[in-house]
Amino acid sequence: MTEPAQSGLPGERLEFFVHESARHAGRLLYEWLLEEARRIGLPGGSAFRAVAGFGRHGLLHEQHFFELAGTLTVKVEFLLGTAEAERLLTLVREAGAAVVYARHPVEFGLLGRDA
Repeated sequence: MTEPAQSGLPGERLEFFVHESARHAGRLLYEWLLEEARRIGLPGGSAFRAVAGFGRHGLLHEQHFFELAGTLTVKVEFLLGTAEAERLLTLVREAGAAVVYARHPVEFGLLGRDA
């Protein structure tokens, strides 16, 4: 017998895009974002490193075996309620961190027996 389907929660996917070597408050910016989110009690977040990309200046960056680190993008992503997303954005704004972000409406939830 299958479990009844549960509706997910409405919320937001909040993404920050930073250079992997970018720093803020003496820390790597992607680490700072994750640590600050944890400090204010947000439920979780993840960082993903790009293998290639280009930004507003049109320069293509690609990972090569002998390339020095620091030129590729790291995406830091959170699934949050709207109030939590606004709280994190306010914290980042007030801290003066230089970061590109995107907000997307999403539905999220847990599936399986641990839900």
